[in-house]
Amino acid sequence: MPLSAFAECKRSKVDLPVTIQGTRPVIGAKFNGQDVRLLVDSGASFSMISSAVVEQFKLRTGMAPFGLVMRGVGGSTVPSLAIVKVFTIANADVSNVEFLVSGNEVGAGSNNVGLIGQNFLEKWDVEYDLANGMIRLMKDEGCHKALLAYWLTPGQSYTEISIQRPTPREPLTIGSAYVNGVKIRVIFDTGASLSLLSLAAAERAGVKVDMPGVVDGGLTRGIGRNTVRTYIAPFDSFKFQDGEEIRHTHLRIADININSSDMLLGADFFLSHRVFVANSQNKLYFTYNGGPVFNLTTASKPAPDSTTSNPATDTAPDSAANTAEAQHANSDANKAGGEQIDAAALARRGTGFAGRRDFEHALADFTRASELEPGNAEYLYLRGQVHAQKGDADKAMTDFNRALELKPDHVPALMSRAELRIRTRNMAEARTDLDAVNKFAAKQADVRYELGFAYQRINLQPIAIEQFDLWIPAHDEDGRLADALTGRCRARALMGRDLALALKDCNAAVRRSAKGSNAGILDIRALVRLRLGDYDKSIDDYDAALKIEPQNAGALYGRGVAKIKKKKIVEGEADIANAEKIAPKIAERFKALGIAP
Repeated sequence: MPLSAFAECKRSKVDLPVTIQGTRPVIGAKFNGQDVRLLVDSGASFSMISSAVVEQFKLRTGMAPFGLVMRGVGGSTVPSLAIVKVFTIANADVSNVEFLVSGNEVGAGSNNVGLIGQNFLEKWDVEYDLANGMIRLMKDEGCHKALLAYWLTPGQSYTEISIQRPTPREPLTIGSAYVNGVKIRVIFDTGASLSLLSLAAAERAGVKVDMPGVVDGGLTRGIGRNTVRTYIAPFDSFKFQDGEEIRHTHLRIADININSSDMLLGADFFLSHRVFVANSQNKLYFTYNGGPVFNLTTASKPAPDSTTSNPATDTAPDSAANTAEAQHANSDANKAGGEQIDAAALARRGTGFAGRRDFEHALADFTRASELEPGNAEYLYLRGQVHAQKGDADKAMTDFNRALELKPDHVPALMSRAELRIRTRNMAEARTDLDAVNKFAAKQADVRYELGFAYQRINLQPIAIEQFDLWIPAHDEDGRLADALTGRCRARALMGRDLALALKDCNAAVRRSAKGSNAGILDIRALVRLRLGDYDKSIDDYDAALKIEPQNAGALYGRGVAKIKKKKIVEGEADIANAEKIAPKIAERFKALGIAP
């Protein structure tokens, strides 16, 4: 029965306005009076921050409970404990709040300091209305038999499932679903940007990675050091018992162990649904908002993929496989309950649309928010981000310029404008923006990772090394460490300096990288070994890189040079000729590095 039918049912609630970064929800809070941003992660057992944040905010630290290990997609990590003397959330101060400390950057982006996990969330019933930019924490009394999805309209379809009662050992939100008719355990995880099915569960459902129709899904990361290769595979059905079913769909799969469960239903699922986690009833309710249920884009990695090319930054367009999901119910995501909403609410809802790649509605919301508050730099920045994702660089630049006129120290806008300027080969002004970020950002800020690659792209290798030197020591457990080590190795390799240190970095990066995804690292290490005169090992690395990426012109040319140095003239010249067919100016690029046959 609906909530209104229970006279004894009483509800109190706390609103947590959220911004969607990528696909994941972020809230504002305070550490000891300083504004911070935290990812809301229903898939994390405990609230967490990184070791870099502990240093930045000078937090008191201690030992975590004995034997505690945090496990995630990328592996496991052993945390320590930090204490925030005054933690402020929803305008309420809480004393001596504990956060676990990980070597990972555990937030959703460079402006976030950590995450809020289930040790906080399980105390409430939680509504995730991410499409409208809101999370609501609720205390319900006398409502045990009520239908708590209070937003339902007459005749609107919804799904209701049982969830596992949270325990200290397993506090996550866990329920059941069916893949090709096979029952699986699913974790409802707002901290996972993409929904992900384990390889073992996929095989139980009759799907293997070597079957026709299965394609490379790119790499993903989570808690732990490692990156994980994913695949996108076709499935006949994904459904909940007596509830929503998606037929002829695709799911992302990987060889992972997810806390004794089979699947993460990530933030992409939450953006396409309005979800109510009723911990008080051990139930979960949701309705469909519209749009793709599963984000099947293929993310590119930020590490260099060639000795002579820039780090990859673009992502592939949405898979056509999303069409079935997009059509399985009508969309009501552009409604906000019928109430009048202010500029902040419009902007939050706009980030929800952007997270679902509904760019037209996102632009409309950001434009209206800017009209209501023309002095707000954040709304202009957010709109600029959408223009950039649509490929409209001129409109994006206009918005970034206006945002920075209003707030010259807006680090995300500076980074985004620098990226646009790099793409248009405006290196001088790009450096001005990067230097401003270098000035404004905290020493331990996660943006140092992005800065390192950005300086590298404008060929300022010494400054790139400075950024990596700041970032790497504070992120020993971070899944991106292999990329950062490769970046620092690459900078030294291109300059031909400190080659022993470069080789050490590349060796560490190879050890931490996923097999079959490390062609770029092997290519860079081969260049280091070429410069060191270790031609046999250089050739071995180039061979391994070319086995993964046969059309890598830089690896072909470098191998050709190494073979010629070994007096294998015919083989070397053949490699060089093949490289020049792929990239006619490849010899000029190597000559600029001081390398010739």
